[in-house]
Amino acid sequence: MTGGADVPLTVGIDVGGTNIRASVVDGEGEVLDTVTASTPRSARSLEDGLARVVRELCGRHPISGVGLAVAGFVDEDRATVRFAPHLPWEDAPVAQRLTDRLGLPVILEHDANAALWAEYRFGAAAGGRNVVLVAIGTGIGAALLTGGQLYRGSYGVAPELGHLQVVPNGRACPCGKRGCWERYCSGTALVDTALELLATDPQRSKVLARDALRDPGSLTGRRVAGAAQDGDPVAVEVMAEFARWLGLGLAFVSDLFDPDLIVVAGGVSSSAGLFLDEAREHYSASITGARHRRLARIRTAQLGEAAGMIGAAELARAALEVPQDAMPVSPGR
Repeated sequence: MTGGADVPLTVGIDVGGTNIRASVVDGEGEVLDTVTASTPRSARSLEDGLARVVRELCGRHPISGVGLAVAGFVDEDRATVRFAPHLPWEDAPVAQRLTDRLGLPVILEHDANAALWAEYRFGAAAGGRNVVLVAIGTGIGAALLTGGQLYRGSYGVAPELGHLQVVPNGRACPCGKRGCWERYCSGTALVDTALELLATDPQRSKVLARDALRDPGSLTGRRVAGAAQDGDPVAVEVMAEFARWLGLGLAFVSDLFDPDLIVVAGGVSSSAGLFLDEAREHYSASITGARHRRLARIRTAQLGEAAGMIGAAELARAALEVPQDAMPVSPGR
């Protein structure tokens, strides 16, 4: 299967801290084939692993290019990984190294940018003009599309919305600051809020209190969401607090960017039925001048965990078709 005579097949790779997932994607955003491998710990072995999965897919499909979706800082030329907290690269010219090894053009992209591009081309963001994607998982990843172009800032790292300070001297964040938005609106935040509530009144939730007492590290955002689904009082309160912070944060985002569409993605979005309607209410109540402006539509993502791979593959395909300067990226380079 070739995806059409005039549309080359490309590989999109989600380079995660635990696993590498590589997929062959056609011009319609359809995943044709996937290979998964564990993520090696060293830079050399990681690049060996990436080359190996691409060659395996090349043995089954006529591949024309490769895109890597990376959770970290990618430079403005999409060639170098400056820093990735869960990967062994630092100021590493990954694109050129892999291009030399594979004989194929390779581009890099921030994973949230790749996911937004996939949703824009084939999913929930289709038809949007100015779109913000907020990927809520362990933390918050974000991406911005304006006028049909990905906005990456002057040096390739925008927008870091998860580290906007929403609570002065609030919860400590691994980034070194305190009170970042993601410390109150993420899978990690669900656990932190649950533990805070249990500390004040453990009797309100026998289920979560039992889990926390047995092993506090075993309590997860997914577990909290499941308990809320079952009507656990503490978990329900946690989800309400999460919805409040999501709505407030999205109001900040709209005051900054005035998007017509916001896409909520990431692992926590699978529980959107527990918080999204309430978050919309907080959003509309908190945004500046709500009675005198149109509000952004807020949707959940459609492409799930495949979005990063699909977007990276689509951006790699676009790099084959147009000059680098005409790529769908912001002009702030």
